Amino acid sequence: MRIVIRYFFRGLRLILTPFMLISEKLSTPKSVERSPEDQERVDRACENLALYQFSACPFCIKVRKEIARLGLNIETRNAQHDDHHREALHNGGGQVKVPCLLIADANDSEKWVYESDAIKAWLQERFEPGSGTA
Repeated sequence: MRIVIRYFFRGLRLILTPFMLISEKLSTPKSVERSPEDQERVDRACENLALYQFSACPFCIKVRKEIARLGLNIETRNAQHDDHHREALHNGGGQVKVPCLLIADANDSEKWVYESDAIKAWLQERFEPGSGTA
């Protein structure tokens, strides 16, 4: 019985994934407008960020939409299909759970932020126009 349930959900995921990805593309907001100097400063701040994600995860989609809205160039790493990224997520963050934002700073320390709402809040605090940072 367990195998039937497993294959049922795998099949359901295969059917729903394209719809979720199309929905993401259609509903992603336009990015905020910044001056070229401000955008360059934001791009430099994003060089030390990486988002570990699965392509069809609804919580990852939520974070990717926020990244697009804020006009951020953050590297996305697919931990679902790339064993290297999955292993890095497990070794660095302690668990294979997405979305996870890796924040590396200049003195080689790393912070791993899990949970889509926590990631969104951190990004908004740091990169929202008018927030005074970045």
